[in-house]
Amino acid sequence: MQICGLQKTTLLDYPGKVAATVFIAGCNYRCPFCHNMNLVEKENRPPVIEEAEIFSFLKKRAGILDGVCITGGEPLLNAELADFISGIKELGLSVKLDTNGTRPDMLKELAEDGLIDYVAMDIKSSPDSYALVTGVKDPGLDKVKESIAFLMNGRLDYEFRTTVIKEYHNEYCFKRIGEMIRGCQNYYLQSFTDSDHVKDHSLNACRREELLLAVKLLEAYNVKAFIRGTDI
Repeated sequence: MQICGLQKTTLLDYPGKVAATVFIAGCNYRCPFCHNMNLVEKENRPPVIEEAEIFSFLKKRAGILDGVCITGGEPLLNAELADFISGIKELGLSVKLDTNGTRPDMLKELAEDGLIDYVAMDIKSSPDSYALVTGVKDPGLDKVKESIAFLMNGRLDYEFRTTVIKEYHNEYCFKRIGEMIRGCQNYYLQSFTDSDHVKDHSLNACRREELLLAVKLLEAYNVKAFIRGTDI
């Protein structure tokens, strides 16, 4: 498992908690809007941080940090993840996992073993646009839907979230997403912003009015949607 980044303190990534964020390299998607593409493509990855260094830092922050966010890339591709999280839990810290939902088997295993406390799962787009938005021919949509069902029918705290892009998301798209996550009460829309590591710099953000329209559309599917992190 390659840890290629550590954000020592965040008040935003883990709802209600002071946390650190650990970035794990590698992903099975190639989303052209990804802010962490440097973690995805091997040739651009930052230096690896040893696990011992991570744990040394976490021990020093005892009493300050409430939890650790684990993100990527796609963390669930790593077989060593469970052991790593076990070490974090032994320090008395909560764990939030970010995932694209393509590994429901490992997601379920971590949940059943009590190793994760909160899951943030990306909903990339409507089912018929998943390949386009994720940049791969087979995005594993059946696995994604399995993860959605597991989270919605389980006891884990979770949220779904979508990075909204003018070129990819429209009224039709949000209606189809509404069908996928019908009844979800914790769905966040976050407008795309460009950055150095984004692969396609021609993409554009949606205005707040467009996000508000999506929120309204989703009400028909009993989806409680929120807008996160935009002043547009």
